[in-house]
Amino acid sequence: MPPALPPLLRRLLPFLAWRSQLDAATVRNDLVVGFTVALVAIPQALAYAQLAGLPAYVGLYASLLPSIVGALWGSSAQLNTGPVALTSLLTAAALSPLALPGSETWLLLAVQLALLAGILQLAFGLLRLAHFADLLSHPVLHGFINACSLLIITAQLPTLLGLPSAGQKPFVEAIVDIVRTLPDVHLPSAALGGLAVALLLVLQRFKVGGPGVLAVVAGLAAVGWLADFEATGGRVVGQLPEQTLAFALPKADWAQITDLLPSAFVLALVSFIEAMSSCKLASARTGQRWDGNQELIGQGLAKLTASVCQAYPVSGSFGRSAFLLAAGARTGVASVVGALVVLGALLLVPEPIAHVPRPVLAAVILVTLAKLLSVAQLREAWQAGRDDGLAGTVAFVATLAFAPHVEIGILAGLFLSLALLIYRSMTPRVALLGRHPDGTWRDAERFKLPPPHPQVAILRFDGPLHFVNAATFEDAVLAACRGQPQMAVLVLSCAGINAIDASGVEALRRVRRQLLADGRQLACCGLKKQVIDVLERTGLWADLAPHAAYRTEDDALREFLPGLTGGDTAPAPQRRGFEW
Repeated sequence: MPPALPPLLRRLLPFLAWRSQLDAATVRNDLVVGFTVALVAIPQALAYAQLAGLPAYVGLYASLLPSIVGALWGSSAQLNTGPVALTSLLTAAALSPLALPGSETWLLLAVQLALLAGILQLAFGLLRLAHFADLLSHPVLHGFINACSLLIITAQLPTLLGLPSAGQKPFVEAIVDIVRTLPDVHLPSAALGGLAVALLLVLQRFKVGGPGVLAVVAGLAAVGWLADFEATGGRVVGQLPEQTLAFALPKADWAQITDLLPSAFVLALVSFIEAMSSCKLASARTGQRWDGNQELIGQGLAKLTASVCQAYPVSGSFGRSAFLLAAGARTGVASVVGALVVLGALLLVPEPIAHVPRPVLAAVILVTLAKLLSVAQLREAWQAGRDDGLAGTVAFVATLAFAPHVEIGILAGLFLSLALLIYRSMTPRVALLGRHPDGTWRDAERFKLPPPHPQVAILRFDGPLHFVNAATFEDAVLAACRGQPQMAVLVLSCAGINAIDASGVEALRRVRRQLLADGRQLACCGLKKQVIDVLERTGLWADLAPHAAYRTEDDALREFLPGLTGGDTAPAPQRRGFEW
């Protein structure tokens, strides 16, 4: 990268750094890997566009220039950008209340959705907001993905069985519709779809790679053509347009943009998290660094390119990225070559693509998405904590219940997890301490320990002291005073306080004032430097300093115990080397 380029331009043109990575061996390796990944991308692109309610060939459009742009502007060599199942479902869910699947309006809205999501991701990347994606916890994301997988499978069953599709519906309603229409199953479609599922499961069982999927799709397309599948009423991909690539500036309609904006935000967030998981996996395996903000820029530009190419929102594919990683891709050249091979397929074999049966593509989606279904992750969330389990379960149930508005599910889980986090921050752990037989200071109530002295109480506060829990802190101090009427000294064990704000400072000031008015002394031990800095800036440190510089509870006791009378003290154990 030339040093003369300004920082913003360096972030917008990261592919210039490839000059130092490319050599003859790398190019040869990535040419082979890129050709192989295209064999995976072609059937997936056709299937996922069908899932999004679009003509299947639109998936091929989304696999061309958007994939190249995502590779050039991203930071991970192994991230492959293009049509993915989750983004396709989110696209269908966002558009279903606004248009009929497959209509011209549907495609126009899909293009606008790609434009909006791309603008959002590009803005997030330029503003360096990648870390905000961490607000979406893993239990919520897994609950959402499990629910979306069920919705996708349910939505593809009518296509697999040759039944009329009624679009995205709530899960229970969709199942009832399928059961009601089972007598109308199109037997040739069900036969082809069932055979495709069986063959794909065999490929999975024996761990046959992506080219095997293409072989199944191509082989069953040939079977359908020989058996005159279309003449029986079976549905196929259909004739591809004569124009291989369709370029046009997206048409903007303010009313439609307003309707699509919430869905675009959810799609941008989920899409980035999906891409981020692939980048993390690749980085852990290869040791190559990646930049979350740069990936936001790359994914945003890829979506903007998709909108110009009259395609629909794309994302980083976990499956194809894992394939690139396993195949040994070293740079984004592999993804670029893969996109060029897809373009070659569009130009050279349009007729075979047009005759691919839709039930076969539905089988590809079903088998792929079935791997994402896992109750183990939600079970683990409940084992980790009630809050995690509840947030993940709410995301799962709400996504199924409110489909096609699946964004409600992920937002419900997100808001609930944040609300529980705030609630837990309001009620941090507060404990009065006593001397444990092993010499440490522990929760007196839990371990049934006496106070260090009838006139001394040690109160530990675990968590930052801020506006959310300042009242809890004051209540704990007052409760300690009521519980120990003879108390003359209250020692705050502050090792767990890693931050304090203005509300916390004011609460500490009021507590000190109240204790002095009652003839009691406030002392602090274990204060961290960042907390002391705030106390100094606010002027409270000058009042606290004489009895607030103790490093440990024992240091404070050595200062106060000689001046106290009555009761036995809990002596500090003698240290021997590094053991009590």
